[in-house]
Amino acid sequence: DVGSGKTVVAALTCLEAVEAGWQAALMAPTELLAEQHFQNFQGWLGPLGVPVGRLTGRRRGAGRTACLGALREGTIPVAVGTHALFQDEVDFARLGLVIIDEQHRFGVHQRLALHEKGRRDGLHPHQLIMTATPIPRTLAMTAYADLDNSVIDELPPGRMPVRTVVVPDTRRDEVIERVRNACGAGRQTYWVCTLIEESDALQCRAAADTAAALSEALPDLRIGLVHGRLKNRDKVRIMGTFQNGDLDLLVATTVIEVGVDVPNAGLMIIENAERLGLAQLHQLRGRVGRGRRESSCVLLYHGTLSEIARQRLAALRETHDGFEIARRDLDLRGPGEVLGTRQAGALQFHIADLARDRDLLPAVEQAATLLLERHPGHVAPLIRRWLGKGARYAQV
Repeated sequence: DVGSGKTVVAALTCLEAVEAGWQAALMAPTELLAEQHFQNFQGWLGPLGVPVGRLTGRRRGAGRTACLGALREGTIPVAVGTHALFQDEVDFARLGLVIIDEQHRFGVHQRLALHEKGRRDGLHPHQLIMTATPIPRTLAMTAYADLDNSVIDELPPGRMPVRTVVVPDTRRDEVIERVRNACGAGRQTYWVCTLIEESDALQCRAAADTAAALSEALPDLRIGLVHGRLKNRDKVRIMGTFQNGDLDLLVATTVIEVGVDVPNAGLMIIENAERLGLAQLHQLRGRVGRGRRESSCVLLYHGTLSEIARQRLAALRETHDGFEIARRDLDLRGPGEVLGTRQAGALQFHIADLARDRDLLPAVEQAATLLLERHPGHVAPLIRRWLGKGARYAQV
């Protein structure tokens, strides 16, 4: 779940791969998170004599060229990066482990592209996928036993659950007053701006407008602004200022959704919460509640809620368990294609129904195991006949 220590698990797994003579690659969805992982891995693995390379879209010049060469030659055993890791120019000497962090942020083709980087001589890399909110397709695959599933459902000692409330934006003035009181008591606050359009430019403008309005309403607070259009070094600098306690209120887009750890942040305001999916809302809420004091999350919504939006916000209010939230997401959105690329929606079966027939799945798994053991020659023709090329999507 959010904040339970998945990054430590990733580092330990990388060490297993390196000790066995292989390379490991960790892919994160944002430059901000990749940079944070890189700093952590350097601090943990550097003293053990394990070099760590960093590869992101904005890393250019001699540093990038040197990193690419070292990965090709195998002198860098661990690589941390973003989507840049699966570009055509990237080659690994012996890629034996692929780790996908926050896998709900990547498409099936993107995960498959990195997986293919290690495929050679009939071998393919081990894969570890990590998320606090498994997308429906992944939940369906755990039901089908195609994925081994490990769960960390305990938070570090002393953590308290985040209190979540749903509020119409007609009560915005009350929410601003709540921010004033929280910051006055020494806690820090996030104010997250979202837009229905998938546009960086519009989202950044909305965040800038919100920051200006809040600066006017809360002149005594130190207010910062971070969004996806800032240069990476500026994002890191502003986040560092917030982490150090030199900002009271951080206005942000969903760029802060993953990987940001500020224990003193005790209040999260999410605007237009009805427009976000359950996974994103749970991830954003996970940015608070990382200290030992009680934290709160306010879900601001606009206008009349649809029935689906009402159910989504109710799920957030009723539970803090990322796995329960993922199960509710599965019920709301459907499991998607196991042997395709759609990550949600109705499964394309002729007869079977995952929800109705889930009790049969252990018997199906047993039948498949017996078929492999006793009649292995029949397996490949059956797969070709019924699945065709779709079988490769089951690998990611």
